[in-house]
Amino acid sequence: MQVGRQKKSSCRSGRHRTPAVPFFFISHYSRWKTKSKIKIIKKTTTMDRWLNRVAVVTGASSGIGAACCKDLVAKGLVVVGLARREERLSQLKASLPADQAGRFHGRKCDVSQEQEVIDTFAWIDATLGGADVLVNNAGIVRAGVGITKEGNAADLRAILDTNVLGVSWCTREAFKSLQKRNVDDGHVLIVNSVAGHRVPNIPGFTMGMYSPSKHAITALTEVLRQEFQNSKTRTKITSISPGAVDTEIVDKEALIHFPDLPMLRSEDVADAVSYCIQTPPNVQIHELIIKPIGETI
Repeated sequence: MQVGRQKKSSCRSGRHRTPAVPFFFISHYSRWKTKSKIKIIKKTTTMDRWLNRVAVVTGASSGIGAACCKDLVAKGLVVVGLARREERLSQLKASLPADQAGRFHGRKCDVSQEQEVIDTFAWIDATLGGADVLVNNAGIVRAGVGITKEGNAADLRAILDTNVLGVSWCTREAFKSLQKRNVDDGHVLIVNSVAGHRVPNIPGFTMGMYSPSKHAITALTEVLRQEFQNSKTRTKITSISPGAVDTEIVDKEALIHFPDLPMLRSEDVADAVSYCIQTPPNVQIHELIIKPIGETI
């Protein structure tokens, strides 16, 4: 009787009852629609405009720098990796597939030495036509060397020379090349740190000059944005501030205080670099902070 009443009610309403659709069909349809949307998104965030253009990555011999080199060359860019350890650059080139290895150029350069930076970017201009993307990644920590520690002058100068002045020299030379070639869509990225926004308080341990150097980078990014704007260019500037990253630069003494500290991978930061340079011409990611899930410092 209950089934009969349902049929009678359906007839009076004049509506046609929609047949049941199997769940597996709905699931398949949803996946198809999702894939369709992803294809549309890819069309608007393409890397095509960077194909065969030149990217320079500093600190390229390991960690984040090496990951950026691999990612960018795989996406079709010509990549110049700069580092002090030339043998590491040769190993990086040898690890790449043949088609990508042909677009990778390793060059020895200590970014803390202004003349080496000038000579390197002159070589890039003469040999490859100039850099369109610059990833300022080179940096040193020397954590545990306190500001008040006697005899610390060499360490403190080394940090500032690499982390601040090195970024300044490289950015100046890259921007000069962009201006000379009338390139209006370049992109300068700086690998900063969450320590450039707040100073971690680790009992019994000091960040030394590292955190001040990264705070300087936060300010430098804004100054560069203003200078680019004053030059009437659409060249972008981005600071990427990761939390703890599992690289050689991580101070083992600091890790003693955080034995279970979650960390990002170098590839996570490289993905962030690619994400930033794929933005539309009218969009500039000025600051991007990324942390591993569960980080508490």
